[in-house]
Amino acid sequence: MCYTDAINLLKPGAQVMNRIAILDDYKNAALSAADWGSLPESEITVFNVPVVGEDALAEALAPFRIIVIMRERTAFPKSLLDRLPRLELLVTAGMRNLSVDMEAARDNGVTVCGTQMMRHAPFELTWALIMAITRKIPAENAAMHDGGWHESVGIGLKGKTLGILGLGRLGTEIAGVATLFGMEIIAWSQNLTAERAAEVGVSRVEKDELFARSDVLSIHLLLSERTRGMVGARELSLMKRSAYLVNTARGPIVEESALISALQKKRIAGAALDVFDVEPLPAEHPFRELDNALLTGHVGYTIEELYPLVYGQAVEDIDAWLQGEPVRVLNSPTSLCS
Repeated sequence: MCYTDAINLLKPGAQVMNRIAILDDYKNAALSAADWGSLPESEITVFNVPVVGEDALAEALAPFRIIVIMRERTAFPKSLLDRLPRLELLVTAGMRNLSVDMEAARDNGVTVCGTQMMRHAPFELTWALIMAITRKIPAENAAMHDGGWHESVGIGLKGKTLGILGLGRLGTEIAGVATLFGMEIIAWSQNLTAERAAEVGVSRVEKDELFARSDVLSIHLLLSERTRGMVGARELSLMKRSAYLVNTARGPIVEESALISALQKKRIAGAALDVFDVEPLPAEHPFRELDNALLTGHVGYTIEELYPLVYGQAVEDIDAWLQGEPVRVLNSPTSLCS
């Protein structure tokens, strides 16, 4: 376990009333990004690496009344919440966090509040990954730094087919840029209608056709029981050998072992991945050995501009809750029914 020393925000002679934990602050950005000193009678501990395992989490977080988490880096299921009797306020980055059992938190008397996020950041990263893997930018960069020149040949996007698995807000934004590149855009999801797709200039196709026709297939689904493992060996076998898979959604949507096998056998040209089954990705993971896998460490939302927004609003959430007037509450009866 690794964490920064506790920051004591007490006035001389005051008692600690609010022990606050900030989890998964990998870049040690939280304390400098907001005015934590405005919180009364508080002591803050920042955990800058993940605490792995529920037993370790329950032990490490037992002293804290307030916990601040960065989106879905650490899960808070009922089994963990039941082991944190001192916890009264959980603040999450974002106004949705599927890794927190909101109903169990409410039943345990824990208020869950959220913050705004920068919605454009994952959209930008998706296109960065698409461009990087199709134009082989990482290989070119490595070759140039190693003294080489013109190491590889990428593909152009004009006239190619972009397949979008999940045409929600983000998928629709991705489609808008693909139009500028002159790509043909097709999409499928379980609830997508032809009419909805046509509204944004996209053709709805059946699932198998999506995988068979796409030159680049980009995933934009929420992780749920019906989407977990949706992309498996059968779906990957339908793809062109020249095709690329891009996943900036959630790792478990794709069957990891099937994707590793497809990449190892060159069954598809490559994959660009920002999300994984286990995060952080283990140091010895097979993905790290594949030259046709472009990897980033779940940085979709992580840009410099994010930290003041998220942690600033986290401080606002805590201050409002301490005054008995919580804001941006995610697990009120009304929120859970909406």
